[in-house]
Amino acid sequence: MATPSLNLHWLCDLDEDRAKRVLGPYSTVGTTDSFDTILNDPRVQAVAIATPAATHFPLAMAALDAGKHVLVEKPLTSALADGEKLVHAAEERGLVLMCDHTYCYTSAVQELRRMVSSGEVGDVQFIDSVRINLGLVQPDVDVLWDLAPHDVAILDYLLPDGVCVEAVASHGADPIGHGMACVAYLTLRLSTGAMAHVHVNWLSPVKIRTMVIGGSNRTVVWDDLNPSQRLAVYDRGVERTGLEQLAADDRKQMRISYRTGDMVAPALREQEALLSMVGEFVASITEGRTAVTDGWSGLRVMRVLEAAAKSLRRDGAFVTVGENVGEDE
Repeated sequence: MATPSLNLHWLCDLDEDRAKRVLGPYSTVGTTDSFDTILNDPRVQAVAIATPAATHFPLAMAALDAGKHVLVEKPLTSALADGEKLVHAAEERGLVLMCDHTYCYTSAVQELRRMVSSGEVGDVQFIDSVRINLGLVQPDVDVLWDLAPHDVAILDYLLPDGVCVEAVASHGADPIGHGMACVAYLTLRLSTGAMAHVHVNWLSPVKIRTMVIGGSNRTVVWDDLNPSQRLAVYDRGVERTGLEQLAADDRKQMRISYRTGDMVAPALREQEALLSMVGEFVASITEGRTAVTDGWSGLRVMRVLEAAAKSLRRDGAFVTVGENVGEDE
């Protein structure tokens, strides 16, 4: 393992031969097709679960019941009620439950968080995010549950304290007859009145991963596929002047001015996001503290996704986050 504080004891796969091929012939790490073998090993203090979403809940709950700390890949579970059970079970047992929202540990997103929390960006006025690529079409979840967790987790990480997603409207399409949405658009209404928009797509021949965060002071463009300039900070925007002197019915007379300042590309420290994420998992265990992307973070993301799924069933109507998201009558 690349993390000095960790010793890898086991690799578990239903196909044990595949696990052995992954490790190679000289590895001292054990392989097994039995999860119980891992849970019964007293050397094992923590487990990482990277399996289909429908299996996250039973595997994670079994690990918590065995007294193990748990790192789960996104989404936390495939059902909100199961996610809530995991979070409460971890708290009752005093164990760390963490979701691998890996993008939150990239240097670009951490710099974005600093700029938003410090006030450098100003009030967040809009967010536009695009995550499109050709595949991989998943057999068990639609494109919302496959790709949008990344963007929603980043939003959850970036937004200032007290600002949250209040409602979601989503539209999706299945032009290839897959049986689930392969293209989707989410409109997120924030508690401040600002809007965020997320586009996810399995069918695009062009790979794009960008996010634009528009603030009252600065606008930041994150291009994850541009290693030489992942962030571009623009001192450009629209400002209103003279508004305070106008009566309510004369707002059309307000003056608009355009700020056209410089663009700067801040230098970022290159870091392996997965390594940083695993390091956070270790630190949260050894320091006895909450992880940055803990189970509650995973739940907040799931609440947005479940509201988005309900909006799809309602032909794109806005659905309040936290509304009973069971099957519509």
